[in-house]
Amino acid sequence: MKAKIYLKPHRDESVRRFHPWVFSGAIANVVGTPSEGDIVGVFDSAGEYLASGHWQIGSIAVRILSFGGDPESPSFWRESLSAAYRAREAMGLTVSRRTNCYRLVHGEGDGLPGLIVDWYDGVAVIQAHSVGMFRAKGRICEALQEVYGKKLKAVYDKSSGTAPFKAGLELVDGYIYKSDGYEEGEKVVSENGHKFIVDWAQGQKTGFFLDQRENRALVERYSRGRNVLNLFCYTGGFSVYALGGGALHVDSVDSSARAIELASRNLDLNGFSEHSEICADVKDYLGSLEDGRYDLMIVDPPAFAKHRGSLDKALRAYQRLNAAAIGAVAPGGLVFTFSCSQVVDRQAFLEAVFSAAAQTGRRVRILDRLNQPADHAVNIYHPEGEYLKGLLLYVE
Repeated sequence: MKAKIYLKPHRDESVRRFHPWVFSGAIANVVGTPSEGDIVGVFDSAGEYLASGHWQIGSIAVRILSFGGDPESPSFWRESLSAAYRAREAMGLTVSRRTNCYRLVHGEGDGLPGLIVDWYDGVAVIQAHSVGMFRAKGRICEALQEVYGKKLKAVYDKSSGTAPFKAGLELVDGYIYKSDGYEEGEKVVSENGHKFIVDWAQGQKTGFFLDQRENRALVERYSRGRNVLNLFCYTGGFSVYALGGGALHVDSVDSSARAIELASRNLDLNGFSEHSEICADVKDYLGSLEDGRYDLMIVDPPAFAKHRGSLDKALRAYQRLNAAAIGAVAPGGLVFTFSCSQVVDRQAFLEAVFSAAAQTGRRVRILDRLNQPADHAVNIYHPEGEYLKGLLLYVE
């Protein structure tokens, strides 16, 4: 029998508003002995059924999959992934000739908390962030085959760095489905007409940062005739777009030698020659800069805060980094600056950049406020899903 989770009186409001998390502090008692990852039913204090979801150990005790349907029904995964596919179809991503990579499932944004699925021109790369999703990966793989049909060439599981490591799971990355004739290895995908090498086995996340697609296109729009510095360049996405937009020269900086190598390959793959790759610590490189050398900078660091306990430290780091960039950019220059830390909200990031600008004493205008793209969906009932925020600054 499915275990039943009963909430404390007056602690059911968020579930009734379709928030997909049940916190451990809201639970009055548990009937049954669920194992982590099991499907459980959620009930209010009077015994009224509210939802079903994955049971887990931690402050988030239940990740809700359904507010009415049955997550254990044979059709649940097919219907859920079909809904996600239709949403990407509405965005024009599934039929685009210029872009063949996108995010199919973005966790809570697509009603599947704990699951990420990225599509790379025939290969689906999945990441489970919960025990329940990890245990369901076989059914997810079957549903992907039903949704995509012959378009699906392979499914690769890359959950070793995201699933709970203390749960006793066998966290070994690898293919869980390959069609006849599929050959393993790097893949070249297209994004807005630009080519990129994707290595989901060795690269960060699922192999490519798909969430910056629209912001890369904006960099392309503003790059003509400018000398560009791409900080924390990873695989050189912003660098490729900058040169595609007519930049005079691009320098790409990252502390990872492997990232620098891949950035160089991506730039060469797109036929660009006006670029240099620099393996260095970004802070050190910024500190050694001759002011005015660059008139467009991209500041896209990794998450400085992964939990609220490190929030203050992260905000200070964003302030120092942006002060260095704003202070060094040429007069009339542009700074694209980002934070992908979910616990750093939009207002806190704005205030950190404001403090950085004030520290330099330069006149700075906000030309645009930047976000994650539509395929990295935000559930209106789960505003915590908005994690990527950025600013386009004009510096006099």
